[in-house]
Amino acid sequence: MAKTLIVPGLFGSGEGHWQRHWLADHLGAAIVEQEDWNRPTLARWRAALEAEIARHETVDLVAHSLGSVLVAALADRALAKRVRSALLVAPCDLDETERLHPGAIDFGVMPNLVLPFPSLIVGSLNDPYMPFDRLKPLSGTWGSGLVDLGHAGHINVASGFGRWAHGYDLLKVLNGMGRLKPQAPATRKNPGSLSVVDTDTRQTLPQLPSSRPEGVKSSSPR
Repeated sequence: MAKTLIVPGLFGSGEGHWQRHWLADHLGAAIVEQEDWNRPTLARWRAALEAEIARHETVDLVAHSLGSVLVAALADRALAKRVRSALLVAPCDLDETERLHPGAIDFGVMPNLVLPFPSLIVGSLNDPYMPFDRLKPLSGTWGSGLVDLGHAGHINVASGFGRWAHGYDLLKVLNGMGRLKPQAPATRKNPGSLSVVDTDTRQTLPQLPSSRPEGVKSSSPR
């Protein structure tokens, strides 16, 4: 059985974040801890992630924000062969992150290699860390499927995501173990409807019907 590793982004994922709920809800899941959540460097963060991956034969990665970029930086690394799948939620654009948090990160440039494992990007139309018009080209670069949650901010606590059980379904679909249940379409009062933007990737993903994620209340950024 693959080990689920949760990969937070800048500042970590604090109390109430959907990644913390995921950790509590999934027996055996583990969070990839970093020595410094506030001043991330690619070299140190990737070393910590690779050290955790090396402890297991196979892993599923559940990443958020800068953690998604970190996972993409595994593309040409030997341990990438141990990754069964990667759920990449709200990947941040490094330039936008630097603009919002000057001097906080040292991650170089955005990874630009096709990921050698199945991956699914979950994005938002109004994420302050990633303009949506950059997200679709990025999904093509990485060879990832792309799911649009609508106006869901940075898909974090500030945008109303506490226990996000719908994310569990996304990982199951990514691993070919289930299908999402159709729910109500998007409305202005319910901006968090899910739609598939692009799943024409190197990996064939099951068809994802329209669905509403659990817990979306607003679209405010961090």
